[in-house]
Amino acid sequence: MRIDAIQNGIVIDHITAGRGMELYNLLKLEELDVSIAIIKNVVSEKLGRKDIIKIDAVIPVNLDVIGYVDPNATVNIIKDGVLTEKRSIELPETLTDVLFCKNPRCITQTEQELRHVFKLTEWKTREYRCVYCETKAN
Repeated sequence: MRIDAIQNGIVIDHITAGRGMELYNLLKLEELDVSIAIIKNVVSEKLGRKDIIKIDAVIPVNLDVIGYVDPNATVNIIKDGVLTEKRSIELPETLTDVLFCKNPRCITQTEQELRHVFKLTEWKTREYRCVYCETKAN
């Protein structure tokens, strides 16, 4: 299989195998009018298998979403066919409008304009809780 290199765009690399589509959906990449390649189960010396997403445009991407899905991923910025920036991703302390509170009594259920904010409460288990009602995220 051959996937051409991009001249100007973003490559999200080192995604844990099988998580590429989840990342694609959470980043809402289907709304973009640019070429996007999702490469699944690529052989990797470091990970064994990995997913890669190539976006043929330099666009803002939510690094918190990437960190939530896979804190070991990397984001590479390509300009004029050259890697100009490589960003390491970390597990975000706060997630806003990425997760949605399922507690029917939470204020976010009645106040539609209120943002859904979750805080990282347990780093080892990657546990997030709603800042308004303390409900654990799924």
